[in-house]
Amino acid sequence: MAKNIIILNGSPRPKGNTSALTAEFKKGAEEVGNKVTEFQLSRMKINGCIGCWGGGKDSEHPCSQRDDMEKIYPLYKEADVVVLASPLYYWFISGFLKNAFDRLFAIAESDPNCRNPKKESVLIMAAEGAGFEESEHWYDHLEKHIGWRSLGKILCGYVTQPGDTDGKKELQEAYALGNSIQ
Repeated sequence: MAKNIIILNGSPRPKGNTSALTAEFKKGAEEVGNKVTEFQLSRMKINGCIGCWGGGKDSEHPCSQRDDMEKIYPLYKEADVVVLASPLYYWFISGFLKNAFDRLFAIAESDPNCRNPKKESVLIMAAEGAGFEESEHWYDHLEKHIGWRSLGKILCGYVTQPGDTDGKKELQEAYALGNSIQ
């Protein structure tokens, strides 16, 4: 059965290494009939969470803030799989991805117990080096805490400039992971 997949791409470079990995993932996922929507978060106006606890009261506008998250919320609610994609910045995900993910809490606020909707997920990252441990730690604990199920991680190290992923095995792994989702 086809799945709805959203990619939250936190890279500021739409033609960078993170985007090369998400493109292969998307290609693989679409080839088996999944619907994939990718959001280039750096090209969107997304404010940081203000911790107001004002979300979840209006299903059409889940958050008290009005910005481009309103484009993401409806597809997030329907998504079976959420892909968190980011370059590695100071051993963690980018601010673009962190802002957007924090703002998804408005959907959890729709539940009387502030539970996040159950999803499957994927982590895709590219980095100049290979120190993904802190990001993996965050992702693994996030999954456990909110009750999501990870389908896998694609962690591509030693890529700096756009095109550095060319010929890397992680491109094939990203395609295969996307292609395995059915």
